Amino acid sequence: MSFSFFKPSRPKTPQEVVKAIRDSLMALDTKTVVEVKALEKALEEVEKNFSSLRGILSGDGEAEPNADQAVQLALEFCKEDVISLVIHKLHILGWEARKDLLHCWSILLKQKVGETYCFVQYFEDHFELLDSLVVCYDNKEIALHCGSMLRECIKFPSLAKYILESACFELFFKFVELPNFDVASDAFSTFKDLLTKHDSVVSEFLTSHYSEFFDIYERLLTSSNYVTRRQSLKLLSDFLLETPNSHIMKKFILEVRYLKVIMTLLKDSSKNIQISAFHIFKIFVANPNKPQEVKIILARNHEKLLELLHNLSPGKGMIEITYTNVCRYYPLN
Repeated sequence: MSFSFFKPSRPKTPQEVVKAIRDSLMALDTKTVVEVKALEKALEEVEKNFSSLRGILSGDGEAEPNADQAVQLALEFCKEDVISLVIHKLHILGWEARKDLLHCWSILLKQKVGETYCFVQYFEDHFELLDSLVVCYDNKEIALHCGSMLRECIKFPSLAKYILESACFELFFKFVELPNFDVASDAFSTFKDLLTKHDSVVSEFLTSHYSEFFDIYERLLTSSNYVTRRQSLKLLSDFLLETPNSHIMKKFILEVRYLKVIMTLLKDSSKNIQISAFHIFKIFVANPNKPQEVKIILARNHEKLLELLHNLSPGKGMIEITYTNVCRYYPLN
């Protein structure tokens, strides 16, 4: 017969785990952080609690994750306002705690009670927290973490819709050109998701905010930064050519100002940008309902366009077709 002097510790309930996380986050206040040792101890406690959370949600090698516990954890996070605490304390957390949090974030967002996603409902009641995540791009220490959290959030249409229509959306036009390449690239990934993940939401947004959006977007297309020009041009093709945005595309190709921008990009020093610009330029050319101003621009630049298209990639597929169409385009009398 074997004897054990130590009883195995009882696993914490979801309520106890969330309470421990909440208490440890609350300990990261100004009174605690005055002393370095006190802060270190508090951060260790936070790290331990997030590690426990990850173990419950993903299993710990000894026990498989429990679906009912995952739902209960999500409910407790919302009930105790831990989501708000996490976002506002993120800049203080250590690397391990942030890593475990990111792992748990997507799992918790997917938890449902009936037809309701607990976290999504919480964000819908506290939309300002999405604004808080967006402005974190200004803090390079946590920008990538917040970016990952944001992209998980905007997989849900209602949350993506809020960000698109909020004042903070305009900040992305700044963030995608930040000097830190990693942060700027991450911001562009989030920006792209916002404009491509939910067709009907994006279509509604572009319809309601057409002028304001493209006025600012033009700055990206004409940026002095090569990466910005290339990414924004490719993204423009991605969302303009989506079927729900056909009415936006038809409106876009009627405007001389945007034809001029695309024609300028056809002359870019980068072959990649030239080809991406071509895929939008061909829509202007193929439009059977060109306004008079567009016809005049094409006629005046007839020779230069022929030369550009010929040098771009003569004799290949759609480029050859567009080349032929421009050849057939005669100057107006």
